[in-house]
Amino acid sequence: MRDIDLVVDCVGGPDSGRFLPVLKRGGALFPIFPLGFNGAEEAEQLGVSVSATQVRSSGAQLQELAGLLDNGTIRVGIDSTFALADARKRMNGLQKGTFRARSCLL
Repeated sequence: MRDIDLVVDCVGGPDSGRFLPVLKRGGALFPIFPLGFNGAEEAEQLGVSVSATQVRSSGAQLQELAGLLDNGTIRVGIDSTFALADARKRMNGLQKGTFRARSCLL
C-alpha cells in the first residue's frame, strides 16, 4: 500500500513511525497511543502530519462514520484476521516484534 491519506494506528507506541512510508505527502498519521513515538523528524521530511488526542464519540458521530464506511468514502484495510482463541499468541508475537503488521482480532 502506498499514497494513503490517513493511518489510524490503534496500538501506537514507538513503532507507529513504520507507517510513515505508506502515507502520501500531506497525509496524516494518528497514533491512538503516541507515547514513545520517535518519527517526528522523518514525518516532517515526508510532509506527513502526526497528531494524537483523546476522543469521545457520540451516537451521531458513529452514525455518520457508519455512513462513510457504507458508501466507500472510508475504506478499512485489514492485514489479517484470526480467531480470538489465538489472541494471546498474536499479542506475544506483537510484543516480541515477530509480526510486522497490526492484525484484527475477530
